[in-house]
Amino acid sequence: MDKLRQMESFVSVATRGSLTAAAQAEGVAPAIMGRRLDALEERLGVKLLVRTTRRISLTHEGSAFLEDCQRLLTDVANAEASVSAGGVKASGHLRITAPAGFGRRHVAPLVPRFRELHADVTISLNLSDRVVDIAGEGYDCAVRVGDMPDSSLVSVRMADNRRLCVATPEFLKRHGTPGHPQDLTRFDCLVLSSDASQTRGWAFRVPRNAQGRQKESVLTGAVSDQDEGHEVMHLRPSGPMDCSDGQVLHNWCLAGYGIAWRSTWEVEEEIAEGRLVAVLEAFAAPPNGIYAVFPQRKHLPLRVRLWVDFLKHHYGQPGFWQTRR
Repeated sequence: MDKLRQMESFVSVATRGSLTAAAQAEGVAPAIMGRRLDALEERLGVKLLVRTTRRISLTHEGSAFLEDCQRLLTDVANAEASVSAGGVKASGHLRITAPAGFGRRHVAPLVPRFRELHADVTISLNLSDRVVDIAGEGYDCAVRVGDMPDSSLVSVRMADNRRLCVATPEFLKRHGTPGHPQDLTRFDCLVLSSDASQTRGWAFRVPRNAQGRQKESVLTGAVSDQDEGHEVMHLRPSGPMDCSDGQVLHNWCLAGYGIAWRSTWEVEEEIAEGRLVAVLEAFAAPPNGIYAVFPQRKHLPLRVRLWVDFLKHHYGQPGFWQTRR
């Protein structure tokens, strides 16, 4: 308790810039505040504040310690509120970002439902297909789909994401069905334009040949080892139309203009309804993931932890991906 009281007094003095003002706020004599600060510095063995008759300023160590103390005291306050209120109580402003298409379908509808549970939290949702610098731009959390590159960010895998080749039954009736990924050279494929993401192309899991490697196709950009019997091949199909917007490709596919390579979160409902048919399923690449990503922090705000848990709970529900539009 003495340690916590000392930290509270240190934060009060540091943020108010005055020993007297901090003492008045706590209803104690300035001498008591001074003794608490002296005891804290003696216990830590460092100088946190430079005190003169005119002003109080933080040392370098004091500035770093202030940030940690503020986070710790916030966590303590949240923990006490969760007990006294009979349930978890978070507050503050939550800034989140997600890819545009995925965010419209599977993030935006959950925001109002999260606020119904945590009315003291306000939320800003950014939908963008660019990779947002969440630490540099002040975001608390990002939802990202696909392989996660190594970075200083912390990621939590919330669900699997598979990619499938799909087309309408009418398109396949008119043009036939590919039996192997390299058959895609004979079909109209709906692909992202070169200035968009997905630069490695469409991924397929194919058997190795007798020499231990799959022969490189004119379409392939890379071949990577997967296991002893199979490997992942990346193909770059072509077609008469491409677009930088995945939703447009999805709409073109539903209209019967070609074969598209789409995520299961986008097409599972249409597949279940028979509006789209999955092809080349035997060659589907292993799934990547849907992640919640946030900056490295010693003390993650309660509102962020609750938001990540909330998403993970809903994304893990049977049938969730078939019922979202």
